[in-house]
Amino acid sequence: MPELGAVAWPPPPVRTERLLLRESEARDRSAFIGLFSSPEVRMYLGGPHPRDELERAVPEVPGRRPGFFVVELAGAMIGMVTLDRRDPERPGHILPGASEAELGYLFLPSAWGQGYATEACAAALTWFAGELPGEPVVLCTQTANAASVRLATKLGFREAERFEEFGAEQWFGVWGPGAASG
Repeated sequence: MPELGAVAWPPPPVRTERLLLRESEARDRSAFIGLFSSPEVRMYLGGPHPRDELERAVPEVPGRRPGFFVVELAGAMIGMVTLDRRDPERPGHILPGASEAELGYLFLPSAWGQGYATEACAAALTWFAGELPGEPVVLCTQTANAASVRLATKLGFREAERFEEFGAEQWFGVWGPGAASG
């Protein structure tokens, strides 16, 4: 199975009707810190990180790696979409070798409820399918995060299983070949 790092990176920016998905830049650092220090954003992800710690730890250009897209609206970062290999030690796998691509996303609360996550994630999935055709993508979210489960199903993820992890029930879905019909 090809690694995401084997894909030419960074790709040309991916444009949607309203958004631009692009490589991270130094000007994104403040929004990046805002995402990880936000109690609302991190509600289902173990809670916010202390802002002062992030100020010290976040590099000048955060998130510069294969599979990491900054989501930009009108020239400013509003969120991020990631495509990474799922850790084989975690539960929730559909392929032998347990190294599926996993979709992740975080958006600033000011961007919620306007369809930006759907638009950006759909664009990232389309890009991924063009780069690694036929490869499935997985997504895991707490079942308590109803908005995330709705987004996953809207994007075409099909529930494959539920399991307990991090002290909460998780919803695990699959997109593309191998998608469960559940």
